[in-house]
Amino acid sequence: MKPDLLQVKIFSNRLILRTIALEFQEDIFREFTGKITTYMFPRSPENISDTKLFITESLKNMIQGDEIILVILEKKSQEFLGCTGIHKLNSDSPEIGIWLKKSAHGNGYGLETVTTLKEWAEENLDYQYLIYPVDIANIPSRRIPERLGGESFREYDKTNLSGRVLHLLEYRIPKKLN
Repeated sequence: MKPDLLQVKIFSNRLILRTIALEFQEDIFREFTGKITTYMFPRSPENISDTKLFITESLKNMIQGDEIILVILEKKSQEFLGCTGIHKLNSDSPEIGIWLKKSAHGNGYGLETVTTLKEWAEENLDYQYLIYPVDIANIPSRRIPERLGGESFREYDKTNLSGRVLHLLEYRIPKKLN
C-alpha cells in the first residue's frame, strides 16, 4: 500500500520532515534566496505569490503521486530549516534534492535529512537507485551522496532559471539490498 503523500511525517534524531503546506510560504519565500539557489536549477521567488504557486503545484504533484516535497523542521524548536523532496517517484531512479536556509548550513542537517529521506524511500518506493544531482563546485553538497555510498556517473552542463550555467555531477545512491 502506497503512503498518503499529503500526510507524511518522518522523524530523525534532530529533525522532522513533513509534507509541505501553505503555512510555510513566508518561511520559504524569506529563506529561498538568490544565494541559496546559486547551485540549483530553480531561481529564488520574486514575490510571495511565486512561493504560493510552488507549494500548490507541489501538492498537486503529490496528489498525482509524482513527487514528495517536505519541509525540514528542527525537532525541538519546530524552526523551519529548508525543503527536501523526491521527484519522479514512480521511476526506477527517482531524483532527491534538498536546500537549507543559510543559517542552518554547517550543522549536518543536510546529511541527516537525505539519510532519513533515503530510509523512507527504501521502505515506501520501488527503485534501483536515487539520483542526486549537484554542482561540481558545491563541495558540501557533494559530500552527502558520497557519504551514502553514491558514485558519480554523469557530468553535464545545465543552465538554471537564473541564467547561470551549472556544471552538474549526477550521483547514483544505491538502494540497500535486503
